[in-house]
Formats: sequence, C-alpha cells, structure tokens
Amino acid sequence: MPLFRVLMISAGMVAFTLSPLAAQDAGMRQWTKGKGWGWVWGPDDEVGALNEMTDASRLAALQLVRQGKAYDLGLPYDRTSYKWPGHSPGEVMSFRTPAGVKGQKDLPFTTPEGGNAGGTAWHSSALFISDNVATQIDGLGHITHGPDDHFYNGFKAAEWGGDFGLRKTDVTTIPPVVARGVLIDVAGYKKVDALPGHYEITVEDLEGALRAQNVDVTPGTVALIRTGTARYWGRNGSDHAKIGEHDSSGIGLTAAKWLVEQKGALMIGSDTSGLEYVPPKPEDSQAVGGSFNPVHVYLLTQQGVHILEFNNLEQLAADRAFEFAYILSTNAIRGTVAGTALRPIALR
Repeated sequence: MPLFRVLMISAGMVAFTLSPLAAQDAGMRQWTKGKGWGWVWGPDDEVGALNEMTDASRLAALQLVRQGKAYDLGLPYDRTSYKWPGHSPGEVMSFRTPAGVKGQKDLPFTTPEGGNAGGTAWHSSALFISDNVATQIDGLGHITHGPDDHFYNGFKAAEWGGDFGLRKTDVTTIPPVVARGVLIDVAGYKKVDALPGHYEITVEDLEGALRAQNVDVTPGTVALIRTGTARYWGRNGSDHAKIGEHDSSGIGLTAAKWLVEQKGALMIGSDTSGLEYVPPKPEDSQAVGGSFNPVHVYLLTQQGVHILEFNNLEQLAADRAFEFAYILSTNAIRGTVAGTALRPIALR
C-alpha cells in the first residue's frame, strides 16, 4: 500500500499527506477507532501515545517538507510573562557579569595575575522558573486524579513523587517528536482575531475549520488548535489583561475525545495556557469523576496523549500553512513534569 496520497498538484508542486491506512503502516499500532490509545504499552510504560512514532512515520512526516520554510512556534518568556495562576512565577538573575567577574576577583584564573591580562569575562544567569510556562509540553505525570493521586498508567504520587521531582513519566521520557502536524485555525474559520473568553470549541468547529482548509487529522497527527490568543503575547507576554481575556477558550471533552478516538491525534495543542475550555461543563467534569480540568485528566491520565500549550500559531495561520512536519525536543531536566519555554518548529 502506498505510504502517501496526493492532495493536490498545482504549479508543478505536489503535496503529500498520510492517508489513515498509510498512517497505520507508518507505525500506528495501538490506536483503535472509537477507543483511542489508553494504557496499552505495558505496566512500566512512561511514553504513552508517542510510542507510536517509528522511523517510517518520522520519514513520512519529513516528506511534507517541500519549501524548506521553518516556523518558530515558541513564545519568548521572561519574568513578567503571563502564566496559569497555578504555577510558580519565574525570575532571571545575572549570576556572572563582566563587572562582577572583574570586581569580585574570586576566581584566580580571571585576574591579570592569573594570566587574564586581556580581561576575558562572561555573562551567565541563574534561573528560577516553573516547568509549566510559555511554550510547553505537559508530561504524562503532570496531572494526578482520584483519591489515590494516580497519573498515567496507574503510577501514584505517593510512590513516584517526592521533594525533587517525579521519578516516573518526567520530561526525560518524552522522545524527540517528528510527526505530521496540522493547524486547525478555529479563529480564522470563525473570522475573528481571537475567540472570546470561555468559548467552547466544538467538534463542529473543528470539522468546519478542517473542511475549509482542505486538510484532515489522520492517525499519528499532531493537532494544533488556534484560538488567536497568542497574537496578544507580544514581545514577552506581559499584557496579562489582554491575554487573559481570551485564554479561557478551548476544546471541551467531546472535542478532545473526537480528536483522539475518531481521528487518532498523537498530541493535541493550542495557543493558550491550558488547551481546554474553562470552566468545564458539569457533564464534562462528571464524566471523569469530577474535575476542574477534565480534558487534561482524559488526555494525560487516561489516554497517554501529551498536551502542547502556548504554541505560537500566528505565522502559520497568516501563511495558511495548515500541514507541515512538526518537530519538538524538550529540555531534559530530570524530575520535571513538563518541557518548559520550548521552541518547537514547523517545517513545510
């Protein structure tokens, strides 16, 4: 069976995308339509749906690159940037500066007497930063649920948590991601700069946007949903009031289930701090036993699907770049629950 199907031929350019069946051939072994993923990779698994990436699926994703154009999906972060209120603030402090190096003289090799007659010095910074700020990927241990505080695959906080970070499903278990990516520009489909606050993105919204874009989510696709919120990030996300006005829009549980169980999304992300619509509908909350974050519980805890937050999708939308190779690698800080202040890229 061919790995690709031709989407269109225009001006000598041929664009390819994975067909659903070809996606299965490219590595989608455990996804079941109507069920999704789940805890299907064994009792010790810490990777979840990203297990489905293979050499073949990565190669297939890279075949989407026809122009060599790169899109930086990361948002710049500093001490004043907007964040979800449940995470710690950040601080960036100069640890070494030329003035400090030369004035303090606590390192003999930096002094003229120690051979540094030319006055070499350096800048370095000490960081106090949350592992959930700016452009980020939620690890599978980020959300716990239930009286036993379990997270993905039945791991429990009492057994695998602690004072120095997680010892199961920390960020180092997230493999480098190379996969087909699809932008679902809901704000563009609705013809608004940004969706209003507390707007629930429905399955109908997703289907309508995909139809208008002439693209689809197939098994193994990274689905990125644009609400328009990130257009207000600016240089560093310091306009909290304007970002907060739109940041509560997102998908509800029904849309999340549709993307995972009907379309086979490998990861789901957006340009907001939390992906999901808040506050959740009572029926969504009750569907997972009661939660203020039912989509997170469903994706991370029940399905093993990582969540991508605060992706910068503005240039992709402006260029109508709806299909691309999505590439992401996290900072490998052992014990952290999320990859933080990341710079994923889209290549087309």
